[in-house]
Amino acid sequence: MGVGNLKLILFCFDQGPLYPLPSNLFKFICFTSFPVKLQQNPKPQNQLPTWFFAVKVAIFGVVLHAYDYKQNLPPILQLCLHPLHLYLELEVLLTLLKVLVIITLGCDLEPQFNEPYLATSLQDFWGRRWNLMVCAILRSAVYNPVRRVCEYLMSSDYAMLIGLLATFLVSGVAHEVVFFYITREMPTGEVTLFFVLHGVCTATEKAVKRTAFARRWVVSQAVSRFLTVGFVIVTGGWLFFPQFVRNGVMERRANETLLLVNFVKTQFFNFL
Repeated sequence: MGVGNLKLILFCFDQGPLYPLPSNLFKFICFTSFPVKLQQNPKPQNQLPTWFFAVKVAIFGVVLHAYDYKQNLPPILQLCLHPLHLYLELEVLLTLLKVLVIITLGCDLEPQFNEPYLATSLQDFWGRRWNLMVCAILRSAVYNPVRRVCEYLMSSDYAMLIGLLATFLVSGVAHEVVFFYITREMPTGEVTLFFVLHGVCTATEKAVKRTAFARRWVVSQAVSRFLTVGFVIVTGGWLFFPQFVRNGVMERRANETLLLVNFVKTQFFNFL
């Protein structure tokens, strides 16, 4: 089920990113069709400077050209190449979409990412830093209903864990559909297994944090960030990206992006 369908279902219950109702039909169509959400409480003091986005664009360019030398890269850089490519591509595209919406609709949007490479736990990564709008939709459409139903049958702690696992399972199945449309390859279950694994690990992490051991032994932020990001990268290389790699999706996207950039540059200089 697409994100747009979930938005409309939640809207029927006065929930989700479409509630409260946008001020006109054009905004309603845009907010339904695209992975964006109107920013209700702008916080300009928390926004990163423009030059920081420029640095990300520059790094994205380096990553795109790195595919030409992929075979010569050290194994650790090869492992980091695909997740870095995915993150930067989404960050750049969604930021450009945000600028377009600001120009055309005159309103600001909620950020989609919150520097996920700074995550100190899986709970922090998935809940507060990665793909925030989809995370909010899944919380309203899957996690909250499942948790409320389960609370009639078991304790609130177990209901919370079941809701968490259900959310990751739904996300995994949705990604299988997306991967099918991109690769035209029958689902292999790898992507679903990736999200189920992260759901189990996130649930375990939440349970461990409540123990006396976790309260007594506090891990430094540097170590927790290294472990969290490392776990995401390693498991992504194991389960999330293989289907893309087998079909050459990442290399093809890199080449298409470079062709588009060269076309825009050529047209711009011809115009001048």
